Amino acid sequence: MIIIPAIDILDNEAVRLYKGDYSQKTVYSKAPWELILAFEKTGAKLVHIVDLNGARNASDTNRDTIVRMKKTCPLLKIELGGGIRDMEKLKFYEGLGIDRFILGTAAVIYPDFLEAALKYIGKERLVVSVDAFEGIVRIAGWEEKTKLTYMDLMQRLHSQGIQNIVFTDISHDGTLSGPNLNSYKEILDSFDFDLIASGGISSMKDILDLTSLQAKRSLYGIITGKAIYEGRLNLQEAIDSTK
Repeated sequence: MIIIPAIDILDNEAVRLYKGDYSQKTVYSKAPWELILAFEKTGAKLVHIVDLNGARNASDTNRDTIVRMKKTCPLLKIELGGGIRDMEKLKFYEGLGIDRFILGTAAVIYPDFLEAALKYIGKERLVVSVDAFEGIVRIAGWEEKTKLTYMDLMQRLHSQGIQNIVFTDISHDGTLSGPNLNSYKEILDSFDFDLIASGGISSMKDILDLTSLQAKRSLYGIITGKAIYEGRLNLQEAIDSTK
């Protein structure tokens, strides 16, 4: 299992939202490339970057910032999501050297693109983000409610051959209230995904709780952001705990 620090980009700044609410943001850095450099120096092997403007409306507001982040740490692996809804954008970032690509909205409403992306980059490099509030999947920067339960979507993705999943309980995200352990256990007991937990991680206790889940499978990784920025979680300690 790996610890994956997160950087969310909104208007070219590193921020965290509270429960996905764009009106409740905290800015942590106006130079996100400095954050990713700090994570690399701490020993992170993979960084999770989300383009929040892109997730909301597929805009390219943050493209230059993302390019600068990758060029700052060319050898550090990055998984990038937020607004990747067509092959043109996917190919641009693939050409930049991004290692893994996260599809959220596109995986729900553009199944043909999901299939095309899967064929183009392969199942090892494609990650689908399943984001739910009160059990119902949300898309478009978490602002649009669907009619799908997260388990229904998981079943569909499994049948499509998806290997990597990030699951976020939106009601926990950015709250430092701890993860939804029951949901992760349910998914791990039901599917053979390489599952990454995201949302609510606040301390080493949360990480230990997730790693000790009594389920059929173990987690592939844990994403944490706000806990690092708020000084509640020591990233080096968290990384060392998984070795």
